[in-house]
Amino acid sequence: MSTSQDDPEEQVDTEDVGGLGEVLPDQLDPVWGRVESFQAFRRRHGDTYTKAMEAILGAALAAGYLYWLFLYLTG
Repeated sequence: MSTSQDDPEEQVDTEDVGGLGEVLPDQLDPVWGRVESFQAFRRRHGDTYTKAMEAILGAALAAGYLYWLFLYLTG
């Protein structure tokens, strides 16, 4: 291999490369639109959304544990 050639990464045009939507059949376009909108939401609100969901899940688990403890102690 000569040193005057470009690297393989530089030989490939990656400007307008899409995702999985380019290879899916037309019948799955409505489903793929939902997946893309969910991914856009995660990119935009990822950290905040994750922290909020962790807080909600933690509160639900704590409430469930306290309820189980109440039933265990009073039963």
